[in-house]
Amino acid sequence: MKTEASSSGETGARAQTRIQAANRETILQAALPIFAAYGFRGSTIDQIAQRAGMSKPNLLYYFRRKEDIYEAVLQRTLTQWLSPLRTLERDGDPETELRAYIEDKLRMSFEQPEASRLFANEILNGAPVLRAFLQTELRVLVEAKAAVIRHWIDTGRLAPVDPVHLIFVIWATTQHYADFAVQIDAVLGDRSKSPDFLAETTQAVLGIILGGVRHSADAASERVIADAPEG
Repeated sequence: MKTEASSSGETGARAQTRIQAANRETILQAALPIFAAYGFRGSTIDQIAQRAGMSKPNLLYYFRRKEDIYEAVLQRTLTQWLSPLRTLERDGDPETELRAYIEDKLRMSFEQPEASRLFANEILNGAPVLRAFLQTELRVLVEAKAAVIRHWIDTGRLAPVDPVHLIFVIWATTQHYADFAVQIDAVLGDRSKSPDFLAETTQAVLGIILGGVRHSADAASERVIADAPEG
């Protein structure tokens, strides 16, 4: 039987847990743009604490080392990024499934560019933190989703392309808009600042990628319609 004191203690513990979770999230949100801008070596605990609005000792209560913050930020980033890939369903319509995946990836690149840049920096530095994850969990996930795409190809619903390279192409294309935003801005100027730029980009990328993997019979039919004389 719970006493009033024990119930009060449990309530206080839950409140403390919520506060701790909120503070950890604040730290991770503060750390992401710093790691993305300066890399792991160029970032400091002091910078993260200042951006998080807390003292350094308070921050170190939640994360003992800078390495721990970095790993936590990377893991959260990967969880968010890989979530859309996990949703590819074997029994779904291939074009609908791929369209949704590409749209989600582009939206993430536009709305969370720091996450993409952080991941790119980790990879360019040899993936010292993520290598084991890439060789195990990511490899298993990619192989599973490549099997889904291969099933679509084998059943005549997609053109015969290499499934793994298709996934790579989607990653490279969508993440380009975050990792190379400076180059895109330099080339396109004000056009890249337009509120319609995400929609424009999405339409272009979908047309290129889906047009390349659409089953040849469907693609040929669309070309005939497009090339048909007017009138």
